[in-house]
Amino acid sequence: MEGGKSAVFGRKFKIFKLLGFEVHIDASWLILALLVVWSLARGYFPYSYPGLENATYWWMGVAGALGLFLSIVIHEFSHSLVARRRGLPMRGITLFIFGGVAEMSSEPPNAETEFRMAIAGPIVSVALGIVFYLIHFLLSGSSTAVTGTVSYLGFINIALAVFNMIPAFPLDGGRVLRAYLWNRRADMRSATRTAANLGSGFGALLIALGAVNVVFGNFIGGMWWFLIGLFLRGASASSYQQLEVRKALEGEPVSRFMTANPVTVPPSTRLTDLVEGYFYRYHHRMFPVVEVDGLLVGCVSTQDLKVVPREEWYRHTAGEIAEQCGGNNTVTPETDAVEALGRMTRGGQSRLLVAREERLLGVVTLKDLLNFLAIKLDLESGSRQLSRIEQMIGASR
Repeated sequence: MEGGKSAVFGRKFKIFKLLGFEVHIDASWLILALLVVWSLARGYFPYSYPGLENATYWWMGVAGALGLFLSIVIHEFSHSLVARRRGLPMRGITLFIFGGVAEMSSEPPNAETEFRMAIAGPIVSVALGIVFYLIHFLLSGSSTAVTGTVSYLGFINIALAVFNMIPAFPLDGGRVLRAYLWNRRADMRSATRTAANLGSGFGALLIALGAVNVVFGNFIGGMWWFLIGLFLRGASASSYQQLEVRKALEGEPVSRFMTANPVTVPPSTRLTDLVEGYFYRYHHRMFPVVEVDGLLVGCVSTQDLKVVPREEWYRHTAGEIAEQCGGNNTVTPETDAVEALGRMTRGGQSRLLVAREERLLGVVTLKDLLNFLAIKLDLESGSRQLSRIEQMIGASR
């Protein structure tokens, strides 16, 4: 599955980097890993291959979970490799409780790129399934533990491909559908709306299926269908909202939303005065440190302040602890507003400095961008998207 800037992830851990792509594990994936091992060791393998020792089932469960992990990574790598070949930057791959996602920095530029990226994952999963089944055939004389685990990996890769090809956005099948509609209608927004609505409807179906399973006693299976349905409904709505936001802000430089002459901190400001006169007074977590002649010395944040013991604050100045302003908190006036919003979202910040050649020009805030979005969507896209943006504005205050 591919995804844009998503809010579904919590804390992520980098596990390795391969072919230029960083692979992360979201903390929620550990829950999936434990559940997969448990369900294989206590359910699938004992039912499919009775008579083995209990410890053997657990080793098969661990091996099956590791094989599934590698299969999902390879599936997502296929999306990322096709994207890079087509000139689309990718931020990396993240594994989370519902599988994996190749994180895109922007939407595909055309329907053909979307189709090629989307179809790559299921094709690779089918190929992996065939390979595992061939290995199972070649190892037919080996132990049941080995052949059983390999057979499971063949089955699960085919199942992964089939499920992902369901035309429910943002699953791969939903993206294939969007590519088809996009090519036919020549309208990405309309194609995304249709695919997202189908994704939301399929999510509702899974929720209902999960509820029925719970009622008839299959609690664990029912809860999984229920949670996957909730995820699909949320992800489909979020994907369409992200597209609306991107289309509304695309091509708009941050200088259009910039507030000139922001509050700045002189380098000679004592840290005690920095706390009382700036952090507590203006309620920002980061301030630009600027000389009298307008030279941007650096940025000082609450994180920088916490490095200095409280009893030493009166001895030090803002200029002494200021860090160099960088891409995580500073943009140029020409920076696209979409990129600025992405940096704020990824960094958990509510504003960015706007500077050029070590001269501070102003600040751009999340609230300013969201207010513009609210007005534009009110005039162009209807009340549903507007209500979501207004909720975001309230949260940014």
